[in-house]
Amino acid sequence: MEKLKRYVIFLLGLFISSLGVSLVTKANLGTSPISAIPYVLSLNFSPTLGNFTIIFSVFLIFLQLLILRKNFKLEHILQIPISIAFGYFIDFTMILLSFINPQFYVVKIMYLILGCIVLGFGVYLEVLADVAMLPGESFVRAVSTTWKTDFGITKICFDVSMTVGAVIISFVCDGRLDGVREGTIIAAFLVGFIARILSRMLAFAKPYILKESLEISTAKDRISADDIKLIAIGRQYGCGGHNIGTKIAKKLGWDFYDKEIIQMTAGSTGYTSEFVQSKEENMTNSLLFDLVNQMYAYSNEHSAPKDKIFEAESKVINQLASKHKCVIVGRCSDYVLRNNKNCLRIFLHAPIEYRAKNISKLLNISEKEAEIKIIKEDKRRADNYRYYTGNMWGNSANYNLSFDTSLGEDFTVEFLSEIFNKK
Repeated sequence: MEKLKRYVIFLLGLFISSLGVSLVTKANLGTSPISAIPYVLSLNFSPTLGNFTIIFSVFLIFLQLLILRKNFKLEHILQIPISIAFGYFIDFTMILLSFINPQFYVVKIMYLILGCIVLGFGVYLEVLADVAMLPGESFVRAVSTTWKTDFGITKICFDVSMTVGAVIISFVCDGRLDGVREGTIIAAFLVGFIARILSRMLAFAKPYILKESLEISTAKDRISADDIKLIAIGRQYGCGGHNIGTKIAKKLGWDFYDKEIIQMTAGSTGYTSEFVQSKEENMTNSLLFDLVNQMYAYSNEHSAPKDKIFEAESKVINQLASKHKCVIVGRCSDYVLRNNKNCLRIFLHAPIEYRAKNISKLLNISEKEAEIKIIKEDKRRADNYRYYTGNMWGNSANYNLSFDTSLGEDFTVEFLSEIFNKK
């Protein structure tokens, strides 16, 4: 039943994607990169856009066979009926939208953007279903898997080659450029971007749509000292979170993890420790990040490097939590362990003046410079937390306890450790 539901979602996504392709095409500003070659061919020969989409898809499946060879599996054959359905869906929606023939450029842009939104939603549903891939994305996966290339970069190269190929075919067949315009470039950027944003915005709905655990533990749940085996610490920059976490762990005789998680993550991802450290807990602009990494929205199997780091760190945190009594600092650990009933979630904060003095001494800079750095680092942490959790960083609802460390580092350690002496 669950498998059937996934296929229904995939087919719905396929139809919505075809509607998006047709809307983009009807805008008459070019079409999406993957449809560029079939569209240009349909402008110069009698078969329809849908028919050429089927033919081109079968060609891509054949290329996958040549690339994968013995790794070409039966699941790849499933792309053939999917391609046929997608082609007929495109022809049907093109007829359905036959009344659309915008004359003004502004109206064309409106239809183009609407088409990108619809197509992005269709891509989101296809990836959500996670049962199959269209030949275009599957071809990219075959290339990246066989030659060990990055999926995102390979997807960009594929889209560029499809666009260039369509331009060449247009000039060869008609002696002029037709079917490839600014809309092709806009669609290349917008569709994956929209699919990625929808994936984050609608993440809450996934457990309701698919059969997944709905067990939710919040910071408001009752927790006793007898049950606590983990402490997850979130902290403002400069409030002494690392030192406090270290001292609490030492006082309790527990393990302590902060920078150590970087080493563990580097080992599991293949990235260097320096690269992991530069990417973790650091989000400059979430919209720009989604735009730059929009090509990863087409696959459930491949993640943007920063996403991969977050996923790997979350896995490391859960592994540590299952084996040891420990104190873990940062890396959205309060969110990662939100369903762990043995975890005490703490947020450490302090007035900016207090933190500026700490950073000023630590980095040997002026307090004014320290304040600027604190504001910058806090924003990056807050944006990173909101991006990956959907929650507000530092919001008391996410924690069992918030504490002002300006009361003193030693006092903070004694106060928090005293919780465990009240058993």
